[in-house]
Amino acid sequence: MSNLNYLEINKKTWNEKTEVHVTSEFYANEDFLNGKSSLKDIELSLLGDISGKKILHLQCHFGQDTLSFARMGAHATGADLSDKAIAKAREFSTLLNLDADFICCDIYDLPNHLKDRFDIVFTSYGTIGWLPDLNKWAKVVSHFLKPQGKFVFVEFHPVVWMFDNDFKEVNYNYFNAAPIIEEETGTYADKKASIETKTITWNHPTSEVLNTLIQNGLEINSFDEYDYSPYNCFNKTEEFEKGKFRIKHLENKIPMVFSLTATKK
Repeated sequence: MSNLNYLEINKKTWNEKTEVHVTSEFYANEDFLNGKSSLKDIELSLLGDISGKKILHLQCHFGQDTLSFARMGAHATGADLSDKAIAKAREFSTLLNLDADFICCDIYDLPNHLKDRFDIVFTSYGTIGWLPDLNKWAKVVSHFLKPQGKFVFVEFHPVVWMFDNDFKEVNYNYFNAAPIIEEETGTYADKKASIETKTITWNHPTSEVLNTLIQNGLEINSFDEYDYSPYNCFNKTEEFEKGKFRIKHLENKIPMVFSLTATKK
């Protein structure tokens, strides 16, 4: 499978998803445009005060988190593969008159489109599964960080991606064994949406995440795991506390999310 093939397929999918996501209850974009932050407690606690900081948001979708950083006083830049998502992000940035720039490209190619260095690089929730090579990803993270710059990463736990959609059986390899090619109807933000999409993704074990960052000059400062998701994006969930979702029949028995922070040495 050529790199071009997976990029074309996934870009088409995310363009179609964007059209649904912007108007979905899941993203509550009207509330966002009226001032509500899209950021969750996990990442807010790791970021701290970002006022005046330059922050790069990798795989930013249509820009809600990037624009939330700008509202917090940061100089924010977002990058994403989907041209329709970036067009929406730019539209909302102009509408809200916020200090944010947006770049449309493959994340691996971002150094050819952006020359700045940043105090913080950020990425979150459902990002690295779209990338076949985490070493190339970690090189991009390291490339854009200033010396002593901070990487903040929040992601769905690799254990989650081992299960079938209803969390009844282990269907997929924990390790990055091969591309996972799937077709689905709807989207996590609107499961009844009348779109049919094809995706090509990869599972990445925790060791791969940590080692690629370490090998590219980052020092791991914290690593935490959470028995809930702040997003209700999976099947068979229950909201056991406000804004915290678990797979009902699995209770607190599996990790749903992990977070890490790292510093460029």
